[in-house]
Amino acid sequence: MKFRSIAVEGPIGVGKTSFVELLAKKFDAHRVLERVDNPFLRDFYQDRTGAAFQAQLFFLLSRHRQLMELSQRTLFSQITICDYIFPKDKIFAYLNLDDSELLIYDKLYALLESQTPKPDLVIFLQADTERLIERIKRRRRDYESEIAEAYVAEVAKAYNYFFFNYTATPLLVIDTNQIDFVKREEELDDLVAQIRRMERGVQYYRPASSA
Repeated sequence: MKFRSIAVEGPIGVGKTSFVELLAKKFDAHRVLERVDNPFLRDFYQDRTGAAFQAQLFFLLSRHRQLMELSQRTLFSQITICDYIFPKDKIFAYLNLDDSELLIYDKLYALLESQTPKPDLVIFLQADTERLIERIKRRRRDYESEIAEAYVAEVAKAYNYFFFNYTATPLLVIDTNQIDFVKREEELDDLVAQIRRMERGVQYYRPASSA
């Protein structure tokens, strides 16, 4: 397996964590889940003044710390699968912060990003807004009860734009609207085979059942 470090990304509600759990079992990998216990998140979703900046800086520092801890961990030959990449922080910052806040944020981000390790492969999970809202409601996280559909749509659009221009690592794009890797294990096995065959550049996963 040429990819020792894999990161899974996608907008809110796309199913990153569940997908990482499934993939980690297939690769017998060490899984790394993002720490989402941000004390400013509820205030942000309630649109309270200053909460966006507070929440963003908390996430930025937390993500950097976690990825730096990961880079110092000795995993020998074990593959690592993470449910986020560090640049996701900037996607949300440019959605949520005003110009004066971004002046401070950008300087701190540039300092931290230069130290943060990159994955060998990124998997981008896509879904339309209706499907994302449905999944967010289904998981019933208390702090997500205030999320507006318009915001979810903005996040999905920002993710699509980011990955349309992404060149930092090999990229595998998966449209999850009609795929259920939990119920269709043969498609998960087919995906694993594609990951093992991947080289550089961008590829798109096509379910075996649609061939």
